[in-house]
Amino acid sequence: MSRRPEAPPRGARSHRTRSSSRVRGWLRHHRAMCLDSARRLVRAPIGSLVTMLAIAIALVLPAALWLTLDGARLLDAELTESATLTAYLEVGVDAAEAGRIDEALAAQEGVARTRLITAAEGMAEFQQALGLADALERLEENPLPASVVVTPADPAPEAVRALAGELEAIAGVAEIRLDLAWIERLRHLAELGRRLALALAVLFGGGVLLVVGNTIRLAVESRRQEIEVVTLIGATHAFVRRPFLYSGAWYGLGGGLLAWALLALGGEWLSAPVAALAASYGASFGLPRLGPGGSATLVSCSILLGWLGAWIAVSRHLAEVRPR
Repeated sequence: MSRRPEAPPRGARSHRTRSSSRVRGWLRHHRAMCLDSARRLVRAPIGSLVTMLAIAIALVLPAALWLTLDGARLLDAELTESATLTAYLEVGVDAAEAGRIDEALAAQEGVARTRLITAAEGMAEFQQALGLADALERLEENPLPASVVVTPADPAPEAVRALAGELEAIAGVAEIRLDLAWIERLRHLAELGRRLALALAVLFGGGVLLVVGNTIRLAVESRRQEIEVVTLIGATHAFVRRPFLYSGAWYGLGGGLLAWALLALGGEWLSAPVAALAASYGASFGLPRLGPGGSATLVSCSILLGWLGAWIAVSRHLAEVRPR
């Protein structure tokens, strides 16, 4: 005859029941405070919208600068990939010798590909570029040397300089020309922009904290008597702080969504002029857009800033609220 399992002690069951009840009560209060905070914001639409708009404006500038730097980073990567160096061969090198030097350059480690430009091809390109075909045809001999355009496998400026030194030592190569100043300038500008974006993000993030903190401070003052009553009956600071934290989070959510909308509208407004300007230089460039990850980051940071501003404000002013 099988034995029935022993029932757990009554004390253990009572403890689990009380713990489960506390968790359910905690969740119910969070849900109630979340909805109540949203209703309070809806009942004051003008003030809530002004606060959210102030948060959005504070977030738009650093986010727009970050997007611009992201576009510059992509452009820098594209331009760096197109970086080449030119090996000018010695004057008088014939076509067969130029082909041999081209093969020697292509066989070097760190070279992705090469393109040989004979002296005749160089002269033809020069005539086409300057439009002086008649004048240049009167020359008795071609003064231009053959050249080899080398595409490095590693486009980093340091690697290209090292490769140029190696290629210049090959017999038949008279000179190596490379122009990396524009890449370095672009990188310096990108680094300056990143630091500027970080400084603006910190500055305007502090502005968001001040905006939300001032709004929550006014909300605390308007509900001082209510706070005093619930404190008298034993409410903890966490219980009192909870609705204001949800208010700050709602402000942050609204500000983040407005900032996202302003960035999207601004991108649509500027996309056509930017594309036309790039096309006038023979390039194809479009303004970068906030993808799902960037949008989530923007809204999450806005919510976090709103919550943090509310927490700082309510913690500071909660200490001043004393039951009478």
